[in-house]
Parts: sequence; structure tokens; C-alpha cells
Amino acid sequence: VIDENGFLHSGDLGIKDEDGNYRITGRIKDMIIRGGENIYPREIEEFLYQLEGVKDVQVAGIPSKKYGEAVGAFIILHEGVDMHESDVRDFCIGKISRYKIPKYIFFIKEFPMTGSGKIQKFKLKDLGLQLCKEQGIEIV
Repeated sequence: VIDENGFLHSGDLGIKDEDGNYRITGRIKDMIIRGGENIYPREIEEFLYQLEGVKDVQVAGIPSKKYGEAVGAFIILHEGVDMHESDVRDFCIGKISRYKIPKYIFFIKEFPMTGSGKIQKFKLKDLGLQLCKEQGIEIV
């Protein structure tokens, strides 16, 4: 629906570059707010795709007592790849801002999907909490 000012509120986030072109950077509802910092999951996802062995990745906010939300990365690895949380963190250090480095890293086999094959990002938050509980990871 277009509002009275001619704007279409799609829920997308974007930036305008110096040439006047727009680039979609994510969805408003997916934005992570960590201690007042706005974090765009897509930016971290695109960065983590550069890590050898990563087949697919989704980033979502995990509730945090201290910051409101913390960055959680849900990673699907290529067949036969062995990777640990420390490998992901080491890859990030010095390359992306410290507050964007995933606090929680989960290696999973598949993402929660809709019947039409779309990833249900909102379910990743609950999955992250469940995996933390199962793995004895304290939410801080």
C-alpha cells in the first residue's frame, strides 16, 4: 500500500550510494539491536560466506540480558567440512567490527522453512535459545 506521500512501506532496508543507486541491505524486522547498535544480518551473512567451507548462513538476534540482543550465526557447512566456533570468530576478528562478530555460532543441517521454501528467520531466535539450552550455553 502506498501512503499519502507516495511511499511504499515494504519493510526493506537500503542505502543510497554516491551515484544515486539504491541497494537493499536487509529487512527491518530482521535488524538486530545490540546495546543500541543497529546490526544488519545480511552484512554479516555476506561476510561469512567468504569463509571456506560455509555452504549457507543466516544471522539472527538472540536475546541477551546485557545487550538486548546478541548476534547469532546459523551455519550450514559443505559436506565433509569440519569447523569450530573458534574458526568463525578467528575469521571475523580484525575484519568486521567487534560488535558484529557472532556471540553464538551454531552449525546446523537445515534452516526452518515455509512450505514454499523460504527461510523462517523469526524461528532462528527460538532455535538459538533451544540450542544454547541443549549445549549448556548460558545466555548473557
